[in-house]
Amino acid sequence: MTLTVGVLSVQGDVYENILSLRSAIDDLGIDANAVEAKTPEEISSLDGLIIPGGESTTIGHLSLANGSMKVLKEKIANGMPILGICAGMIMLSKTASDKVVGQTDQPLLDVLDIKLERNSFGRQKQSFEADVSLDSVGISKFNGVFIRAPSVLEVGSDVDVLAKFDERIVAVKKGNVIGTSFHPELTQDVSLHKYFLSLIK
Repeated sequence: MTLTVGVLSVQGDVYENILSLRSAIDDLGIDANAVEAKTPEEISSLDGLIIPGGESTTIGHLSLANGSMKVLKEKIANGMPILGICAGMIMLSKTASDKVVGQTDQPLLDVLDIKLERNSFGRQKQSFEADVSLDSVGISKFNGVFIRAPSVLEVGSDVDVLAKFDERIVAVKKGNVIGTSFHPELTQDVSLHKYFLSLIK
C-alpha cells in the first residue's frame, strides 16, 4: 500500500518539507508519496501530515475559512501522525501567548496539552542555529534552526518532552503527534522526517 504524506500548503515552508520528505522516503526505501494538501478533501485522504513553519495566525485562519480545521481535528483524533514545525506546533497547542503582545486570539487545534510562548527566543534578527538532542527518539544530535521560534512553558501529564535548549522545551510528543520549535526542513539532515515517517508505517 502506498502511503500518502502531506504538507499543509496554506502558507510557509511547504516546498522545503516536500523535499525533506522525498529524501527521507528515498533513504527508508518505502512506498510513499509526498504531496501538498490544502483542502478538506485533500487532507482527508492523507496517512500523515506536516504543518510547516510560517505564520501560525495566517495558517490557522485560512484553514478555518476553508473548512480544513474540522477535518484536521478529526484525522488527528483518529490517530493520523502529525509533525508540527514552529508555527505548526503553535497550531497544535492548547494555549498560545506571544512574548511581546501577550495572549493571542488565533485558531488552535488544541491537540497538545501545552502552554506555548510565541517568539520565545526573540524576533527575526535573533534567529540562530544550535545543536539539540532528541535521544528518546534515537536522534542524539540535530542541528536546530530557530527562526522566531516558540518554546513550551508547560506540558500536560500526557505530553513527553523530546528536547530542550537553554533550559527551554523545544520539542514535544504525544502519541503520534510531534511538535518542534526548530525547522528540520532547513537542514540537510532528514533524520527527524524519517522518524516521523516511521510513525506512519
